Amino acid sequence: MLFAYVTLVQKEVLSLKARRTLLAVLLPIGIAIIALFIFRSYFYFPSTVYGESMAPTLEDQNKILISRVGNIDRFDEVVFHAPDQDASYVKRVIGVPGDKIEYKNDVLYVNGKKHAEPYLKEMKNAMQEDALFTNNFKLRDVIGEDTIPDGYLFVMGDNRRNSKDSRMFGLIPQSTVIGEVKFRYYPFPQMGLTN
Repeated sequence: MLFAYVTLVQKEVLSLKARRTLLAVLLPIGIAIIALFIFRSYFYFPSTVYGESMAPTLEDQNKILISRVGNIDRFDEVVFHAPDQDASYVKRVIGVPGDKIEYKNDVLYVNGKKHAEPYLKEMKNAMQEDALFTNNFKLRDVIGEDTIPDGYLFVMGDNRRNSKDSRMFGLIPQSTVIGEVKFRYYPFPQMGLTN
């Protein structure tokens, strides 16, 4: 009888140890899953680039991390809900509220000041010397206004000759911006910050 009692106590102790061990393993996994869900929902999430409109900065099938936090500034690369289809686009912010935009002889002017675009250098160098990489236009020609109104952005792809952007579909509401591209993690040789 004593042997049966000792065996029963040993089984309960083993069962208690097994439960503690299981809890010690599952609790951190559960916390990690909840933390990952919160991190992905509110801070950063992965995505894939489709198409060549941001080449060579971002190319087809690049894997990127998008930040949902922070302010969007001129020249940031952003992902937003496409205004003309059920998809998301990645483009570069060229103009923010209050900006006057003009392209003249392949030079960007924002509020009358020249702005260098070093991210276009590689593509421009590959073109014929007398060809324009970005066709001339004024903001008024595109949206019918001289300045970008509050709550809107003017966006363009870096591959200017092969990009569907604000020149075609107009301004995008800032409320449609999903986040800013912060990091490319694939392909591995190109891994790093994007802006």
